[in-house]
Amino acid sequence: MAPAGEAAPGEPAPAVRKRPKDRKAQLALAAAELFCERGYHRVGIDEIATAVGISGPAIYRHFPNKYAMLVHATRGLAATVLDATDATAAPDLDDLLAVLARLAVRGRTVAGLYQWEWRYLRDEHRAEFQDVLETLVRRLAVPLLALRPALTGPEAEALVRATLSVFGSLGTHRAAIAKSRGEAALRRMAWAVLRGEPPTPAPVPAGPAGDQAVRVGARREILLAEAVKLFHRYGYHAVGVEEIGRAAGINASSVYRYFPGKADILAAAFYRASERVAETTAVALSGARDDEDALRRMARSYVELTFERSALVSVYLAENNNLPDADRHELRKVQRLHVEEWVRLLGRLRPEVPVAEARVLVHAALNVVTDLSRWVRFDARTGMDGHLIRLALTVLHA
Repeated sequence: MAPAGEAAPGEPAPAVRKRPKDRKAQLALAAAELFCERGYHRVGIDEIATAVGISGPAIYRHFPNKYAMLVHATRGLAATVLDATDATAAPDLDDLLAVLARLAVRGRTVAGLYQWEWRYLRDEHRAEFQDVLETLVRRLAVPLLALRPALTGPEAEALVRATLSVFGSLGTHRAAIAKSRGEAALRRMAWAVLRGEPPTPAPVPAGPAGDQAVRVGARREILLAEAVKLFHRYGYHAVGVEEIGRAAGINASSVYRYFPGKADILAAAFYRASERVAETTAVALSGARDDEDALRRMARSYVELTFERSALVSVYLAENNNLPDADRHELRKVQRLHVEEWVRLLGRLRPEVPVAEARVLVHAALNVVTDLSRWVRFDARTGMDGHLIRLALTVLHA
């Protein structure tokens, strides 16, 4: 009889299960993918553990809590990007774009950390993330200025930020595309943006604009408007019904006269945003002379909507995972139908572009418009609306 743990003669040796050396990295990756797919607050420790194949308590050997996993995952994403773009010699812009395109395609499932989930970081960790972003902007701006010396520093920075938005757009949707085609499309769009007119904002004139609406109208509308502002500023989970009521000038118990709960307020905001998108799209298409004019009108309508309702559009894009299940599925169908309007129009103008690639172009164009709202105040009086319309069209025609 063979000793315990050893195989008998002629028998295969029993498998010895070893703990992977990279378990912490596995956990961070699984957490990041779940955070991006379902939203940080909707993911539990046990779900992360199950994704890796361990028990929930085993996670605490590596991380003290879920927030520590978010920080680790965000730092890991930042380190990957910085390591990949760290050129010891003079940086070549095309090489940098190729690296970023490859990272965007391969890291598509965790790109939401860059797009939205970083909002849940505390101030000190958010500052780390912003430092990394600024470093990346400089790494691209230096060779861009060498290529286009007539640009000013702020103009080069504006073009780089728009370019990073193109790369980040792949993580905002699930449209299927082959990796090689995806990388090629991203590089092509990036070059189109970097060679184009810089979207440099002018100073914002004094006076109310954008989402600074006058507090008039039905109480339900005031509640909805104030909730959207709070969701946009702090994130859905950081805002309570009490705060929404206080912002609207009523107590928390009175909020429930108009909405059954906070999730219903969020759903109402989404339906309102989808209605506005449908309305502006219909108006844009109805008066178009031809397909090119229709595409231009679509771009203008989307930019104008984002200017007029920047907080609403931001919430519409960022808080999808926090909707009640039935509303989330319904509204995702509405979002897909809106994108398909763009795709069909672009397909008629550019029949040589495969449908899968056209979807990537459309998502990138829309993302550039909405993503830049995190960098510059949306106010049509600055002239940014015209810049962004041209920028969106540049991406679509790349």
